[in-house]
Amino acid sequence: MSKRRGRPPKYDAAEALKGALQVFWRKGLTATSLDDLAESMEMNRPSIYNAFGDKVSIYRKAFTQFANQLGDELDTILDESCTLKEAMSRFYERALTTYLDNEELLGCFVTCTAPVESVAHPEIRRDLATLIAEIDSRLKCRLERAQENGDWPSSRDTKTTAKLLHATLQSLAIRARSGEDRESLVDFYSSTVELLC
Repeated sequence: MSKRRGRPPKYDAAEALKGALQVFWRKGLTATSLDDLAESMEMNRPSIYNAFGDKVSIYRKAFTQFANQLGDELDTILDESCTLKEAMSRFYERALTTYLDNEELLGCFVTCTAPVESVAHPEIRRDLATLIAEIDSRLKCRLERAQENGDWPSSRDTKTTAKLLHATLQSLAIRARSGEDRESLVDFYSSTVELLC
């Protein structure tokens, strides 16, 4: 007797998680209800639970999808076809576009939601720590390549500078969410690039 295949799901997992991410980004994990998720994911509550698990699981899956997309974007933005200063300016400008060019001032999904949730959810804290380390590492690698190309002094500390560059990104996210204007934020990251790059 041949095995009967199950029905293919009537949803696109990536699109559903994109919808979940948007509502988590606006409200955070705690304030997001299952009804909010059902509306944003365009799925009914039982289907959401069967496909993705509980609310924390959905948040973590959306976090992972966001982190993977961010990694791909970083590889493109930080390529070696331009100077280190140009790459970092492009990096911060792309971030500001994400933070500010919406109806709501959302800041960064990770910076503005995960630290709050990490207190009550150790698994989210681990996800956050992993992503922070990953971004630090990618920035450090870009600095090392700049050193190899003679575009940045070989005497500079790549590990600490990478953390400072990343801290600037996190600060931009918080400041953007607080309503600080674009001109001020551009001045901020431009000064950082001049000082560190």
